Amino acid sequence: MRTPKLGLLVVCVAAVLAAHAAPRVRAQSRPLAITATSNADLRTWDSAVDRLKRDGALRARATSEDLLLPGRVHERLDQYVGGVRVFGGDLVRQTENGLTVSIFGTMYPDVAVDGAAAMPPEDARAIVEGLSGAELGDTRRPELLILPDEAGGARLVYRLKAFTLENAIDYFIDASTGAVVLELGAAERQSVSSLGVGRGVLGDDKKVSVASLGGNFVAVDLLRPPSIRTYDMRANLSRTIDFLNGVVGLTASDFALSATTTWSDPVAVDAQAYVGQVYDFYFKRFGRRGLDNKNLALINIIHPVRRDDVYTASDDIIGNFYLNAFYAGNGVMVYGEGLPAGLTLGGQRWNYFAGGLDIIGHELTHGVTEFSSGLIYRNQSGALNEAFSDIMGTATEFFDQPIGDGPMKAEYLMGEDVVTPGGIRSLANPGQFGNPDHFSKFVTAPADAAHDYGAVHTNMTIATHAYYLAIEGGADRTSGLSVQGVGTANRDQIEKVFYRGFTQLLPSNATFSVARAATIQAARDLYGAGSAPERAVTQAWTAVGVQ
Repeated sequence: MRTPKLGLLVVCVAAVLAAHAAPRVRAQSRPLAITATSNADLRTWDSAVDRLKRDGALRARATSEDLLLPGRVHERLDQYVGGVRVFGGDLVRQTENGLTVSIFGTMYPDVAVDGAAAMPPEDARAIVEGLSGAELGDTRRPELLILPDEAGGARLVYRLKAFTLENAIDYFIDASTGAVVLELGAAERQSVSSLGVGRGVLGDDKKVSVASLGGNFVAVDLLRPPSIRTYDMRANLSRTIDFLNGVVGLTASDFALSATTTWSDPVAVDAQAYVGQVYDFYFKRFGRRGLDNKNLALINIIHPVRRDDVYTASDDIIGNFYLNAFYAGNGVMVYGEGLPAGLTLGGQRWNYFAGGLDIIGHELTHGVTEFSSGLIYRNQSGALNEAFSDIMGTATEFFDQPIGDGPMKAEYLMGEDVVTPGGIRSLANPGQFGNPDHFSKFVTAPADAAHDYGAVHTNMTIATHAYYLAIEGGADRTSGLSVQGVGTANRDQIEKVFYRGFTQLLPSNATFSVARAATIQAARDLYGAGSAPERAVTQAWTAVGVQ
């Protein structure tokens, strides 16, 4: 393999910066954040992007039509050097009738890697298997990347995910030495259709779309465009891990099933019903057809462990498979078992995680992010990844449930139907759970598992609070700045603004500042300059200290 060199990308970007010091282009040594919305900035960057595409330094990953604004098109482009993708280097160009409306992105204009990969991808996979203790299937192939570092250097790495009983790790392996240079979280966190009924985790009656198979009924939804399937792992945790790592496939014998159309397992009932409701929310509100907008199959994994085994389980297993739910990629969700009745943690009762509509909305939104902006799960982009999931998880509640306090009511708490009393986070008052409501309280931490990859679950509430203020209005408790929200009757306006900004305008390595610019642009695109949504979003980000 030839040594990757940046070549013309340095020349083009340097020429762009020299020709026009755009006020919305923050020229740093590396990375370079691009927030081009003015006519002057757009002319400069549009020309540069076209040249970089012609020279192969930018390659189109996907082009999609705007579902909320007919006539708009979004082009996602990845940065390449010597035919190798640069991790975190990408941008999004929005056009209308061939004219560019906005460009947001992150690029590494002076990245260079000396040398070539000294090991084949098979060796990288063996290293990951040795490090994780997991067996990886043949479908799990490492991707060769250029990984920039914070010191301004870069190296060739192989990237590969592995799931174990204790953790889910996204490994970045030095392609020359085999050393681990970065770890990120990999878990963010012939039939006939029938209609079944069952009682959910909270005791409510639900209709469930199921299918008949071999004289029984299985949790397979064939009524919606994507297949929605719920698999009962029956406390076989090793089989669950093997499935997540691609070692085994799940079969019909793994389906959650019932002898009649009346279902007795509340976890299967809620998982199957709530995933359908979240799909409907995304389609009816935004016109989106599933996670990838192509009706990717949705897979629920329930009962990976047995509740009563919690007393002998390790802390890691408890943290991952009892007190957690996570998105495992490619449409797969895993729902924690919670704690036995009478056992509490932190004074709270932890029920089956499939019993929370906002939790399922949160996890599925990680899938939407995977197939759109691909926000990298560390530091500010990781916090934005988590924030968008809380935002859309909350939005699903307001779409399907009556407003109010108590079980199965829509409010601005996360997980409150499963973790009682109180839930785990608040969009309205982040400080209630010790989370920041203002960027001055941003927690800087190492981007490793021990520190939650840069405190992503802590810093996320800065962005979710901006979302809350843009709807409800009020003052930020830290800054004291007031926001004139659009009001609850216009909630869908802010939902569309944040959906559009996060899925169609943000690059993978976005900062809070870029998220501010992208959502303001989204509001302007949808509702016009000077509109109430644009004002509310601008004031909200200012109130939480994001400029």
